[in-house]
Amino acid sequence: MKHVVVLGAGRVGGAMAKDLAPDFKVTVADRSEAALARMQAAGLTTLAADLSNPDGVKAAVAGADLVVGSVPGFMGFATAKAVLEAGKPLVDISFFDEDCFELDALAKQQNLTAIVDCGIAPGCHNIILGDLSRQWDRITSFETLVGGLPVIRTWPYEYKAGFSPIDVIEEYTRPTRYVKDGKVVVFPALSEPELLDFPGLGTLESFNTDGLRSLIKSFPGIPDMKEKTLRYPGHIEKMRMLRESGFFNKEKIRVAGVDISPLDLTTALLFPMWFMEEGDEDFTVMRVTVEGEKDGRPVRHQLNLLDRYDRATKTTSMARTTGYTCTAAVRLMAKGGFSRKGICPPEFVGQEAGAWSFIREDLAKRGVVFTEG
Repeated sequence: MKHVVVLGAGRVGGAMAKDLAPDFKVTVADRSEAALARMQAAGLTTLAADLSNPDGVKAAVAGADLVVGSVPGFMGFATAKAVLEAGKPLVDISFFDEDCFELDALAKQQNLTAIVDCGIAPGCHNIILGDLSRQWDRITSFETLVGGLPVIRTWPYEYKAGFSPIDVIEEYTRPTRYVKDGKVVVFPALSEPELLDFPGLGTLESFNTDGLRSLIKSFPGIPDMKEKTLRYPGHIEKMRMLRESGFFNKEKIRVAGVDISPLDLTTALLFPMWFMEEGDEDFTVMRVTVEGEKDGRPVRHQLNLLDRYDRATKTTSMARTTGYTCTAAVRLMAKGGFSRKGICPPEFVGQEAGAWSFIREDLAKRGVVFTEG
């Protein structure tokens, strides 16, 4: 039985560890005693480790056959580098800001497979596009709409963070890249709002976020590509107000004789309001639309997802959809279904015949079901 070390015992990391435990020997590493206690209560082996330190990462993964990365985005690149330097293959959901291909030479030198960005989006939508790219003659457009939201809308933000809140704020500040008429264009995050109706949910608003990531490099021939995040109507304006007023700025300012980062103050106030308490129910909605040509004819493929909180296991939908995509990729690698060396964004996985079918079926076994549009 392969030994999998999960780095990070947060909401998503914990869900992945529990999902992998029946099939692998699993160890969960984190420095939070409370998080590790929750894992121990679930019968999992734990390891106290400082994952902000490369040496701590290397020590944590020393006995692993495969590593799953689930640390906050600002730690992700350094953590992935340490894992590769330790000579371990990796499947990662940390969504770090740095260019993942900066680690490609290291991964190849070590003869390792490292799948990055392997969550729901980025993640599943990359795999879907990769799968269609090997079947169609040409792809002309790609659009993803995706969001994770609380079932109960609570004033003032009507939002709860299903993953690391600091990574949510990154979505609201990082410039957005998408492809229009064959050219990469850059817009501010939260731009181009649209109101869209979804069956069973009603009206949500969409806005630009930087979710294409590696797809821009992997598919330079696709003339139109866009990813947008979904929230309840009104959320965009509140986040724009905070951003434009400077509340997301990292540079310190002096207030009453004290130097403080506006972002530190904002997170201290916001995160308790965004924290998902035990039993808080959420849902994930996603729509992936791809158009192109096959056998000389226009084709269009749309996949829809509406996933909800699992009351039986008390697992959030965001942890399910993000985490179970990652664990499906782990199972795919373990059975030899994907072995490409180097840094591999999820679209590389999708280009392997049968990979998307395997991952889609693995998700469906856990109740995460994509339906045809």
